[in-house]
Amino acid sequence: MNEIKEWVSENIFLGLEVKEYLRRLITPFNIVAAGILIIGIPLIIIRYMQGLGAVIHGSNDQPFSLFLGWGLFCGVPLAATGYIMASAVYLFGMKDYKPLLRPAVLTGFVGYFFAVMFLLVDLGRPWRLPYPMVRSFGTASILFLIAWHVALYLTVQFVEFSPAVFEWINTRKLRKWAEGIAVGATIFGVILSTLHQSALGALYLLAPTKLHPLWYSPYIPTYFFISSIYAGLSMIIIESTLVYKFLPGRVDPQNFKVIDRLTLGLGKAASFVMITYFFLKIIGVAHGADWHLLFTRPYGYQFLIEVFGFVLLPCFMYVFGVRTGDVKLIRMAAFAAVAGVILNRLTISMFALNWELPHREFIAPKEFLVILTIITIEILIYRWVVNRLPVHREHPEFTHEDE
Repeated sequence: MNEIKEWVSENIFLGLEVKEYLRRLITPFNIVAAGILIIGIPLIIIRYMQGLGAVIHGSNDQPFSLFLGWGLFCGVPLAATGYIMASAVYLFGMKDYKPLLRPAVLTGFVGYFFAVMFLLVDLGRPWRLPYPMVRSFGTASILFLIAWHVALYLTVQFVEFSPAVFEWINTRKLRKWAEGIAVGATIFGVILSTLHQSALGALYLLAPTKLHPLWYSPYIPTYFFISSIYAGLSMIIIESTLVYKFLPGRVDPQNFKVIDRLTLGLGKAASFVMITYFFLKIIGVAHGADWHLLFTRPYGYQFLIEVFGFVLLPCFMYVFGVRTGDVKLIRMAAFAAVAGVILNRLTISMFALNWELPHREFIAPKEFLVILTIITIEILIYRWVVNRLPVHREHPEFTHEDE
């Protein structure tokens, strides 16, 4: 019993007395987060009690709300960190990037989990979540494909991250088992990720007359997949930047010595992917003979801003940052690249869909507050895990030399 109390004190309350732990929770960030939750959680309850119309402006003409536009279509590519870094370390043997492996897998796992949470808020009836996966095998449905892939990939990412959990609870045998199947889990995860990242784009192949021609393309599944790669690489840079700045005590001191070099490597990879994506987007415009739409208002100018301002410009920032060793420029490019992916996904899922309708309302204040609430919960959970589990640091009783 004493051992359990000692473990709880050390691993839950970070070695502090309960009163001292609670006192340290009173910080400006936590106060703001608490305010958001006090307002937002009742709105989520209202959504389930009164229906989706109580918090959004959705309609048959505007089918995708911000719950899906942000939570699913933006959340899934930004959660591509896991399969990218796991592939680099386990499949391509890039062992130098192992300090970023667990953070990337955790970011991916939390991202996918909350993408499902956003989906549940949008759909309602969470108790019926397994229904289309078990009772009705809609094999012709792209959403059926995405549902199964996301469910399976969440399981894969938990397996990939489970060594950190088993180290936290000091279970050596289970940790060894999880490390032993890491390569197989990674291969399965890469297959799933390739399919469902592109399947989100394939969903819009069903709407050739509804999506604006500058964003509609038969190559849209390829666009979604390729952009998820550089989105994942950029998110790894952003995650490490924020954690190393705001939670330096949870980072292995040795990692500070290599993080700049690893960031440059990630920037170099992202630049190659982004320039490929840029030219494929231009090819898409040429394939559809849509050059005349580039200088139309507002969508033509928005497309140019997206492609040149949030794809080509960050790509050049990555290139110059790598060539000059400017890590700060690399990190700025990562934020710009992620902003570009978010802009692209929101445009496709909301703004450029049914673009010819005379009047549309996109974001309701209550909807925005619900989104902000779920994002806040996501950040709090991520921070809780990083503060306790060996994510950016090695557990003192375990080494990774035997992996």
